[in-house]
Amino acid sequence: MEEKEIQELEQKARKVREDIIEEVYSAKSGHPGGSLSVTDILTVLYFKVMNIDPKNPNKEDRDRFVLSKGHCSPALYSCLANRGFFPVEDLKTFRNINSYLQGHPDKNKVPGVDMTTGSLGQGLSCANGMAIAGKMNKKDYRVYCVLGDGEIEEGQIWEAAMAANKYKLDNLCVIVDNNNLQIDGTIEEVMSSYPIDEKFRSFGFEVIKIDGHDIEEIIKAFEVAKNVKGKPTCIIAKTIKGKGISYMENQVGWHGKAPNDEQYEQAIKEMRQ
Repeated sequence: MEEKEIQELEQKARKVREDIIEEVYSAKSGHPGGSLSVTDILTVLYFKVMNIDPKNPNKEDRDRFVLSKGHCSPALYSCLANRGFFPVEDLKTFRNINSYLQGHPDKNKVPGVDMTTGSLGQGLSCANGMAIAGKMNKKDYRVYCVLGDGEIEEGQIWEAAMAANKYKLDNLCVIVDNNNLQIDGTIEEVMSSYPIDEKFRSFGFEVIKIDGHDIEEIIKAFEVAKNVKGKPTCIIAKTIKGKGISYMENQVGWHGKAPNDEQYEQAIKEMRQ
């Protein structure tokens, strides 16, 4: 990895974070905290790792992506828009009643969205289906699925994990956005899923632990995952909820609310420093 490429990806991530604030501020609602924590991971996927084509969003051999924690759509929408799937200016229509960019991504309305998500716990099952289809059709595309660390309290996640192991889905890469906060508090306070690494390992996954805000680490983790054979991979990314905005970082209250005028100005100023 050249330093220049890493710096370019870091700059793109800053732009995504700025877009997240713009989206949520324009809508006066949304989920900034978890969107900001997963930004660097999505930036690497959409601008470095995934085989996708904005001019042909449904091409058969594309890599697939499932945002299982669908309420963090502002980050996904920004990546798609800046990658060329739809106009960047449309981001300001986020959650507008007449907009195609609703609070949860809809694959029937948003170019580049592979799975409609929002009901937590279901995304990994959908990703499994895509990965199994790839195996059956002898395709070499990969499937990436982002889970929230609060979301993995859902039982269906672990049923899906068993299935991923049973069918040896080495074309599947799960990423857990481990920011340690969910809507009602810390993971430990609500329903601890720790140790996450040991759980996924016991379900037959290759497990990689990284700093979810280190671009180089993220890239290397995806490269390692591509070379894992005979079993699925889980990347556990340690992140900070609200990353990049000083007053939002590691604050559970910013799980699902919009900044006011003053907070918006401060956030944009911090993004552009």
